[in-house]
Amino acid sequence: MTRPLLAICAALSLSAVAAPPVVSAEPPATWDGLSRIKAKRMDDVYLLPGADFRAYTKVMLDPTEVAFKKNWQRDYNDETLDLSQRITDADARKILDAARTGFEEVFRKAYQDAGYQVVTEPGPDVLRVRTAVANLYVSAPDIPTAGRTRTFSRDAGSAVVVIEVRDSLSGALLGRAMDGRTLGDTRPYLRNSVTNRADFENLFRSWAKISVDGLNELKAMSPIGGAPKS
Repeated sequence: MTRPLLAICAALSLSAVAAPPVVSAEPPATWDGLSRIKAKRMDDVYLLPGADFRAYTKVMLDPTEVAFKKNWQRDYNDETLDLSQRITDADARKILDAARTGFEEVFRKAYQDAGYQVVTEPGPDVLRVRTAVANLYVSAPDIPTAGRTRTFSRDAGSAVVVIEVRDSLSGALLGRAMDGRTLGDTRPYLRNSVTNRADFENLFRSWAKISVDGLNELKAMSPIGGAPKS
C-alpha cells in the first residue's frame, strides 16, 4: 500500500507560510528510488531513472488529499476577537471540501483538454496520478455572520501541492513533484468566499497546467536519462 501524500509532504517539512516557500533542510538527492532533478516550475522534482512515459495516453486521478497548515484553525480563532467570526469545525470541513472538489475539477479538466482520457480502472496505457494539497492556509476565510462585515488581507493564503505518478498496473513509482506558493497582492484586498475561491482556483489551474505540460515533456524525452525542465 502506498503512503498518504500528506505524510510524504510532512517528511520534507515543506512550509508555505512565506513567499517564496522554504524548506527546512536541503532535500535529499534520492528518495524512494527517485533522483532529484533541476526544475524551473516546481520547488522539487524527483524522477525514476530510465522511466518511459511514452505508453501513457490515459490518466487515473486518485481523490485529492487536503489538509490545513498545522494549528491554522486554532491560531486564527485565537487572533479573532469577534466570536461570530471564529471558525467552527463545520466551517473548516467546508473549506477543505471546497478545496478538494475545486482541485479535482481543475485537474480533470486540464488533462481532458490536453487530450488525455480520464479513466477509473488501471491499464497498460494508464498513468495513475495522486495529488495532495498540504499546509493549506486561508488568510481571511469568509465566515457567515448575522451582521455585515468586510475582511481585507494582502494575500489570500498559501498551500503546497504534491503530485505523484505511478504505473497503474504495477504501482511502480515513476515520479514525484512538490511546490509551495503564496497568493499575494500589492495591497490589502477585499476577501470573501468569491475572491478566495477565484485566487485558489487560479493557483490550482497553474499547478494543473504544469502537471500536464510536464507529462508531455516527459513523454517526448523518454526514456528518462537527463534532467527535464519542469
